[in-house]
Amino acid sequence: MAAKLRKGDKVVVLAGKDKGKEGAILSVDPSAGKAVVEGVNMAIRHTRQSQTEQGGRLPKAVPIQLSNLALLDSNGKATRVGFREEDGKKVRFAKTTGETV
Repeated sequence: MAAKLRKGDKVVVLAGKDKGKEGAILSVDPSAGKAVVEGVNMAIRHTRQSQTEQGGRLPKAVPIQLSNLALLDSNGKATRVGFREEDGKKVRFAKTTGETV
């Protein structure tokens, strides 16, 4: 099945402690159905100091379920994603505006 949300997409969180927050997708794991979004679902990770990096308590974005994310359309509203064929290619489009993503 084609991916409705991809790396680099601007999304909004629909549910959970970060509901309403927006950010760009940094990575997607389709088999687990999760994505990492910048600035969303942050957790504190304790890291040991190394020669190149300062250690301590560092905030890190952890994966969030794809079902809790929605793509942002050109108006800045949450939208669902559909597929259609244009010029023989399968493309994604925003259901609210009909624009190609």
